[in-house]
Amino acid sequence: MAGLKRFFVENIGENAELTGEEFEHAKNVLRLSVGDEVILLDNSGKEYTAVITAVEKKRMSLNIVRTEVGAREAETEVCLLFGYLKNADKNEFIVQKAVELGVKKIGVFSSEYSSAYMNENKLERLNKVAKEAAKQCLRATAPRVEYFDTLKKALVTAKGYENKLFACEFATESKCEVASIKGSTAIVIGSEGGFSRSEEEQANELGFSSVTLGKRILRAETAAVALTGVVMFVLGELGA
Repeated sequence: MAGLKRFFVENIGENAELTGEEFEHAKNVLRLSVGDEVILLDNSGKEYTAVITAVEKKRMSLNIVRTEVGAREAETEVCLLFGYLKNADKNEFIVQKAVELGVKKIGVFSSEYSSAYMNENKLERLNKVAKEAAKQCLRATAPRVEYFDTLKKALVTAKGYENKLFACEFATESKCEVASIKGSTAIVIGSEGGFSRSEEEQANELGFSSVTLGKRILRAETAAVALTGVVMFVLGELGA
């Protein structure tokens, strides 16, 4: 099962179709043909084993032969919100690793000290990275990457999470015991410039606890992956 190639599609019933980039990859890169088995995903959490029944010029037809619930999704809801970085590769790295670690929601935001700008093509690219990462780590869903043009808009999306962690480089102590958290968790990491004091106050007012990542200053991408990894471990999502 794990060896079957995986593709995201829409409108799965008894049959399905691969079109667009997924079709091009299946046909021209992987050289899949009639009779080959694949796994189809529709972000519902299910995995559909399908057999290719026809390959045309711009689409591939498949017949669903088995449906199962994906077994690799995290049980706990974890959200990662991070400041958009100047280096595109670093943004993609954060998204990729967050998906691999089991994060279910990803948001990128602009803040006071941000110096990078988002556009539709960049956001589309991050969502493509999320899908590719989900396939690679055998998840049944790919988190949708959202963009927020202000920090506050990103923060309010975490309403209802049991734990809200605001990583702050100038915090002298953590206001939350990360090692003992349980339940849904939202993580906030700043961009290269970090956060201002007023942004920390804003986060605190919205229920976020400032946390320190230790005596060393971490790069933004390191902080995002490190804190996410710690949180997933504490929540029991990295165990067998």
